[in-house]
Amino acid sequence: MLKIGVFGAGHLGKTHLKIAAASEAYELIGFHDPDPKAVDKILAQYEYTYFKSADDLIAAVDVVDIVTPTLAHFELAKRAIEAKKHVFIEKPITTSVDDAKTLVQLAKDHGVLGQVGHVERFNPAFLAVKPSLTDPMFIETHRLSEFNPRGTDVSVVLDLMIHDIDIVLSVVKSPIKHIHASGVTVISETPDISTARIEFENGCVANLTASRISLKKMRKSRFFQKNAYISLDFLTKKVELVKMKDVDPQSSNEELALLLTNAEGKKKQIYFENPDIQSSNAIQDELEHFANCIHTKSTPLVSLEDGTRALEVAYHIIQKIGH
Repeated sequence: MLKIGVFGAGHLGKTHLKIAAASEAYELIGFHDPDPKAVDKILAQYEYTYFKSADDLIAAVDVVDIVTPTLAHFELAKRAIEAKKHVFIEKPITTSVDDAKTLVQLAKDHGVLGQVGHVERFNPAFLAVKPSLTDPMFIETHRLSEFNPRGTDVSVVLDLMIHDIDIVLSVVKSPIKHIHASGVTVISETPDISTARIEFENGCVANLTASRISLKKMRKSRFFQKNAYISLDFLTKKVELVKMKDVDPQSSNEELALLLTNAEGKKKQIYFENPDIQSSNAIQDELEHFANCIHTKSTPLVSLEDGTRALEVAYHIIQKIGH
């Protein structure tokens, strides 16, 4: 078992603590948080060990799990990596691209692994359709959330849209050509609603919309590629997978359930697939995946480089909104 320490005792930190304490992959050594109120809340409910010193906890573990506000990510991760500890960092990886690139290089220099908590990569619905996402050419994403003051210290792009940025970058294997974006500030000091259009060199276009002042939650994405349409609901974990294939013109089989004929007279058969969606806890899966990567010395599914790329694109979008 890997010894793990959790840094951050807020809402998400509490979840990580509970998962680490129950995990067969980790031994929870303790947690650290500079906020006495947050510490007292945890200690009132659980018998976890509290470390007053962050450095003492870093020294006592193999894995440093950083679930603090983003402002603290870089300094904690830097100290952990320099102490030759593996690091799991919640998204976004850092507050700046330069800091993220520094962590990438430090991890290489010190021979440790890092993973970023883009948890939607472990969403069972996404994992079920991922093998079918071979060459998406048009993507639409909508991520809407009710207003919560907890995340308003950063733009909605870093708060919500970055999830979909990471998903898009993971399935489109092409450099970005252009980014267009707009955003509106409604309640916060930073944009609460944003839309972005990412154009890739291979011709793929992704339209992303994020809002944190919606009346209802929504986390939906649609992917279009040659002979396939894939709809994915990250919230309800439901998918629609519609595929098409050519019909042999010599065939006289009229029993095919759904047929489309295009303008050129070419027939396509439409059929539906229902991929098996496993019931799982995505946060638990990402943490256990990281443990496995450490044991096997393999690259995590969401590496520090992946987290840096997503952050870089997010800041390009924010920059476009500012113009």
